[in-house]
Amino acid sequence: MNIMKNNNENSKGTLKGSCLCQAVVYELTQLDMPIWICHCQTCRKANAASEVATAGVQRSHFRLLCGEEKLTAFESSPGKLRYFCSVCGSHLFSARDGQTHVILRVATLDTDPGLRPLGHIWTSQDQPWLDGSTQPCFAERSS
Repeated sequence: MNIMKNNNENSKGTLKGSCLCQAVVYELTQLDMPIWICHCQTCRKANAASEVATAGVQRSHFRLLCGEEKLTAFESSPGKLRYFCSVCGSHLFSARDGQTHVILRVATLDTDPGLRPLGHIWTSQDQPWLDGSTQPCFAERSS
């Protein structure tokens, strides 16, 4: 899986991220593509969520700090590998051979990227029963 590891020791590492159990930790110098909220069926199922924030990161701006041996991949469509922590199951990023970027799951960042999503994509695959926009919101769950 070395294709995701940037051995550039001069990387600024301004943004850090990790999986739920902290077994896999990464850093990146910047998001290179806009953040989109994806509603496609594949993202929904891979993340067990109604929608997923994603953004492209050039491989040269992305570096695994630890846990490369804990990553496992699943080919969700021909040539597209989704990388998960084999310990906690967190989906961290996806990649295609030959592409210069990876698609990061932005919610795995531990630091604020300073950007906000541009919009929602693949809403044609929304499940109406997952729409929570008309439901009351609470800052925390009480019990």
